[in-house]
Amino acid sequence: MPTTVRDAVFEVLRDHGVDRIFANPGSTEVDLLTDLPDHLDFVLALHEGSVLGMATGHAIAAGRPALALLHTTAGYGNAVGGLATARANRAPVVLLVGQQDRRHLAAAPFLAGDLATLAGSYPVSVEEPARPGDVPGAIARALHDATIHRGPAVVIIPMSDWAEPADEVRAPAARRLVVGTSADPDAIAALASALRDAERPALVLGSLADDPGTWAAVAELATALDSPVWQAAYSYRMGFDQTSPLFAGHLPPGRAALRDALGEQDVVLVLGAHAFRQYLYEEGDFVGGDTRVLVVTEDADEAVHSDAELAVIAPIDAVAEALAQDLPVRAPAERAPRPVPARLVAEPGAEIRPGDVFQALAERLPAESTYFEESPSTRRPLLAALPVRAPFGFLTAAMGGLGFAVPGAIGVKMARPERPVVAIVGDGASLYNVQALWSAQKYGVGVLFIVMSNGGYAVMDRLAHNAGATPPWPGFGEISLSTLAAGFGCPARRIETVEELLAVLDEVVPTLGERTEPLVLDIAVTTS
Repeated sequence: MPTTVRDAVFEVLRDHGVDRIFANPGSTEVDLLTDLPDHLDFVLALHEGSVLGMATGHAIAAGRPALALLHTTAGYGNAVGGLATARANRAPVVLLVGQQDRRHLAAAPFLAGDLATLAGSYPVSVEEPARPGDVPGAIARALHDATIHRGPAVVIIPMSDWAEPADEVRAPAARRLVVGTSADPDAIAALASALRDAERPALVLGSLADDPGTWAAVAELATALDSPVWQAAYSYRMGFDQTSPLFAGHLPPGRAALRDALGEQDVVLVLGAHAFRQYLYEEGDFVGGDTRVLVVTEDADEAVHSDAELAVIAPIDAVAEALAQDLPVRAPAERAPRPVPARLVAEPGAEIRPGDVFQALAERLPAESTYFEESPSTRRPLLAALPVRAPFGFLTAAMGGLGFAVPGAIGVKMARPERPVVAIVGDGASLYNVQALWSAQKYGVGVLFIVMSNGGYAVMDRLAHNAGATPPWPGFGEISLSTLAAGFGCPARRIETVEELLAVLDEVVPTLGERTEPLVLDIAVTTS
């Protein structure tokens, strides 16, 4: 029987397979962190945004909850943006937030925080245990909440609780959790009926369709229907082989273009997304009046936000597999093969265009790799040039904020050290959590960081130009990301020609699977 609350918490973490804690510690967490047990590794990040980013990437890659520790109001406040990303990316993260000593909270001591509502509605749950003995059970329930609701669960713990005696009776929390994986037969029948009657069906895949079982089931369904397969706009993960003849492309983020893209389809089945996610507001319907929209998703919020004839909340893989088995197989139509660009050749002294970087990576990265996108000014050409070919091939921040890619890639590589991981970030975006490079070097995390250095906020400049206005913000071409990286102890190279780019990628990409040293490529790209 554990003797202290701290001992009981370590037992809960061990029982749930938690073996790593990401943190930027403060004084209210010292009693928990000193002399950690052997089964729990400590990972230091130099800013709370990096803490959440690494924990989020780790949780996504591992498919189970990651544990992060934050220091009262300042630490928790610094991490709220990362917490919002974890929620939008459906990452099961448990956050332990330190609080002042319980015995004098009523006197509002220094470092006490009003923590319960600090992150608003972004946590999937928040617990403030009423007694020290309630802490282990609260953490166990947070692990379940993060798993069930696929988001960050928060437990606020006064610093004095760790040394208090543990309760003799186990706290109320299920020791094992099983989530159902079946699909409702009536829902399957309704979907199958609509697809069977369709003359020109299409599939639209969202981020929740990205796992090996769903990939296989969707591929079988798409083949049976002989239907085009679109990736939903602003997907943060991908669910289909984008080199397949059936892949139609990425749906546009505006209603008019969306209506054009889906205009020939009489039935559109959306899997793992809501219908439809857009960016700037446009007048009109999402689809034409003759197009029926059906949605299948595991996320109830996505279902209720969908403009659809029918929305089904169910496991996507189970539904796709059942439909593929139930529907007749259609004869495949003739389709032109996907064009293959000529191999990129370096001309002596040639400047680097963003597309050169993407093509060079596409020619070299293995299918079983993961790349992050956090370069807003080049997102569309990047997606077009660097197709995803296998599950877990792509990640980005679902809610659009910057600062996830650098620490997130580190967390992914920690969870899957054998997997090649590349983070493609703009120079402006890289500055949000550049401190994470120190953690990558300190803990031997072999991520390749591709920094697209154009010396400014290119996407903001373009938006201002499109509006016919003059932006007030300056460029920052004097900032050297390679110098910053070296200052954090992380190896870095400045790349200024296509010839240099191809040479370094030929050297580094084959090593990414087993690499244990990070590398930053500070690539000077032209904006013309």
